[in-house]
Amino acid sequence: MKDFAFISDFDGTLTKKDFYKILSDLYYKEELMPIYKSWKNGEMKNREYLNYVFNNVHRSESELLEDILNISFDPTSIDFIDKVKAAGGDFIIISAGSNYYIDKVLEQNHIDGVDVYSNKSIFKDNGIHFDLDENDEYYSDQNGIDKLIVVEKLKANYKKIFYAGDSTPDLKPALISDAVFAKGKLVNLLKEENKDFIEFENFSEIWDKLKVYL
Repeated sequence: MKDFAFISDFDGTLTKKDFYKILSDLYYKEELMPIYKSWKNGEMKNREYLNYVFNNVHRSESELLEDILNISFDPTSIDFIDKVKAAGGDFIIISAGSNYYIDKVLEQNHIDGVDVYSNKSIFKDNGIHFDLDENDEYYSDQNGIDKLIVVEKLKANYKKIFYAGDSTPDLKPALISDAVFAKGKLVNLLKEENKDFIEFENFSEIWDKLKVYL
């Protein structure tokens, strides 16, 4: 059993802005509004809404790659990941987004040795399409991937689990973690649950606070 794993969400946590929001702002106008309202009203699942945005972007693969490589990735996380590894821990990403762009961002930033649990996706028909297996052990009908199930399974391999996230899908895995680093919507969600957490804006703020738990 390893000493610890630091698990992080991707969109909005390791990046400044969710990729689906970037695509929405760049390539969709009023035509997205009815779909967006249906999603917010609970008539569409999270995976269905993201899949719609990714599917219908009408960008070639090279054009999408340009969008992906312009994602505002937290550069301080690179040093943080190195420190986690040097301390004998594993850095793991769990995302309800798409491995299609996450893998490319990690490659661009020369980050390796990081396991990624996310929605398997492929490029086709000028868009990104989820390629999900409903029989997969981590499958979620709502999000495509169930972050809680992933973290529950990982807990068996580590003495301590630390978690960083920013939104609703991060709440349940955060609640079963030994220490939580939160930003965005997750801050108020954790307050409502009376779960202790450390608020942060970028990964340069985390290491000194994490060392207390190691």
